[in-house]
Amino acid sequence: MAQQGQTPPYGLAVPGTNVCDNRRMNQRLLDELNELIRIPSISSGGGDLADLMRAAEWLSAKVTGAGGTAEIVTTAGNPLVVGSLDADVPDAPTVMIYGHYDVQSADPVEDWTSPPFEPTIRDGRLYARGASDDKGNFYPLMFVACELASEGKLPVNVRIIVEGEEEVGSQNIIDFILADEQGADCCIIFDSIMIDADTPAITLAGRGMVLIELDVVTGTRNLHSGLYGGSAMNAVHVLNHLLDQVKPGPDGRVRPELRDGLREPTQEELDAWSKLPPGEGVITDEGGTPVWSGSGDEYYIQNWADASLDIHGIAGGDAAQVRTIIPVTANAKFSIRLAPDQHARAIADTLVELLEAAVPEGAEVKINVHSMTDPAMFDPNSDAMNIAKDAFERACGTRPVLTRIGGTLPILVALAERKIPTIVSGFALAEDAIHAPNESYWLKGLELGEKTARELYAGLANLSHG
Repeated sequence: MAQQGQTPPYGLAVPGTNVCDNRRMNQRLLDELNELIRIPSISSGGGDLADLMRAAEWLSAKVTGAGGTAEIVTTAGNPLVVGSLDADVPDAPTVMIYGHYDVQSADPVEDWTSPPFEPTIRDGRLYARGASDDKGNFYPLMFVACELASEGKLPVNVRIIVEGEEEVGSQNIIDFILADEQGADCCIIFDSIMIDADTPAITLAGRGMVLIELDVVTGTRNLHSGLYGGSAMNAVHVLNHLLDQVKPGPDGRVRPELRDGLREPTQEELDAWSKLPPGEGVITDEGGTPVWSGSGDEYYIQNWADASLDIHGIAGGDAAQVRTIIPVTANAKFSIRLAPDQHARAIADTLVELLEAAVPEGAEVKINVHSMTDPAMFDPNSDAMNIAKDAFERACGTRPVLTRIGGTLPILVALAERKIPTIVSGFALAEDAIHAPNESYWLKGLELGEKTARELYAGLANLSHG
């Protein structure tokens, strides 16, 4: 036990002090979240399937304990939790809420100030693996639904779908949603971040992606460059020539064929983005260097509403030693991010055509399309989205900024295909150290999540449904 005036081991809170000092905080919400966090439901490596099942069973029990129904659906991977809470009014719309109970590995554990699966409060933040991604972000949505159902005050039907594979691909939840016959009138996902501590955000779109690998073979063995240089085909030269056909130009833009079909952002979106932090700082603050002088001004359009292509790695020859060889094998991986309304299959076909047309006679080139995911976009002026904007403003005191994400969330594609309006948001902050040691979640975010969930359910009760 720590002596008076000393820091407790691992920075743990002294017994009796690990409580929220914010009177607006729902202590029961915090206590239940801590129970869930203590389950080390790791899916990304080094985890235990039994712990993943324990987390699924814990969530299922919370739903049934509130008078709902729940089942644990087995998949080819980790189990899904599928639950339902019925509204206490007739003919109510159905709201789906989605989250994930799986978390990243806590390695390296020695870099944590406090044990990663023992939630600890320091300076208004809850420190633990999963505190932000996604247990702390998602759980207020489920907690409020269960609480309202227990009190006989739930204004909408709530479908609860929680997966255990978000950190490793989400394929089984995608298959489930595409095959699901019940559907919903809208979906809410709290698994994202705020613009800053005062400004909530609603994400309207995620980009798609095509991932390609190139293998080049130009001979049976490496050759001496002094004897055969300029005469024998060099696999690295061939690979560079192929990549030249698809890589972006000096302004970072891809060639016109690879921008085919993209949807321009609305004026409402452009107005919202103009109020965001300057793009150049966003790039440089993370250690990057702008591609050209206009990259900062075009940052949000380029990364949220345009296609972009990046080469992720090149291998060939020997760059570790001075070896004057002509390499006969080379490899590269690259991907293109796709803007809303583009189609992954069509862009993949275009990429393959461009690459195949550039293969020199005598070279063997294998083009492997590893994956294809379409982009997803939700109507910023749908009834559900307009209700959500007002609900966030009531709960947070600030109207949410409409954003997109430059990354790819496959579950959004499935929801868009099912034509389920989806409100993607959350109350994490950039400093939460998601996926890193000392992940945390600010307690104000937990409070805002609960308040916003209540306002969303109340507002969405007025949503028309089929």
